This record gives sequence, structure tokens and C-alpha cells, in this order.
Amino acid sequence: MKSNSLILCMLLLFTFSCKNEPKSDVENSKTETALNENNKSLKGTWELTGFYNYKDNVVVDSFDTSSSSRQLKMYTDTKVMWCKHRPADSSEWFGYGTYKYDGDRLTEVLDFGSRVMNQVIAEKKQFTFELTLQQNSFQQIELDEEGNRIYSENYVRVE
Repeated sequence: MKSNSLILCMLLLFTFSCKNEPKSDVENSKTETALNENNKSLKGTWELTGFYNYKDNVVVDSFDTSSSSRQLKMYTDTKVMWCKHRPADSSEWFGYGTYKYDGDRLTEVLDFGSRVMNQVIAEKKQFTFELTLQQNSFQQIELDEEGNRIYSENYVRVE
């Protein structure tokens, strides 16, 4: 009888100790990241890896970034910030603002930036690019007034 009671108590203890816990923040974050990657989201941190030059909308030249400089872009749900590190250049390079994209067009509206960028922003706040977005890379392509491709900045996902 004692052994039956002991087995029953152990079974009950085991049953109640196996309750479902909500997913941890880490698990939720991993799930969200996976969903964003499947949806080809811009949300995250990206590093510039190279450029393409176009002629007649065809890539005619490509080159990688210099090992002496880095450029990063960070996107949240609605905000964008980019910064460029160029040790040989004493001027600062960064910009901050909002963005939106509709699948093939990326529009960034900069609110402010570094001293050099504020001069650019005074003349032009809105920048529109053709966007080619993959899960872990994207190209933002500058277009001329007629809609022809001029050059692209090519990025890979860092986080």
C-alpha cells in the first residue's frame, strides 16, 4: 500500500512540475527574427560591402568597400540611421530620419545628420531608391531623373 501511495505521489508531483511556461524573451526574439528574415524585412543592422555602377540599367562595374572605412545602416520599424567611419577623413558622416518601403522602392527622409550631411539635408531631405531586398542582403539603387539605374550600395545583414 505504501509503495502504491508513493508511486501515486510521484506521478502527481511529476505531472504538476511539467506545466507549460510562456516562451522566454530570448525565444520570442529568435522567433521574431526568423519571421522578419522570412518576410525580407529591412529591420536590423546592415553593413555596406560594395557598389555597382550601371550603364543602360546593366551593371558595368563593381567594387568592394575599402578596408579602411565602414558604413552601417540600422532600421527599426520606422526609423533609419546610418554612419560612416573613414579614419583618413576628419569629417563626420551620419544621418537620421524615417523610412518606408513598398517592396521595390525605399524612401528615406532625413531629419538631421553630421555637419556635412546637414548641408546636404538643407538642399534635399528625401532620398528615394529602387530596392532589391533578400533575407540577408539588399541593394539600394540610385536612379536618374528618367528612372535609369546609376549606381547601387550593396549591404549585408549584420544583425
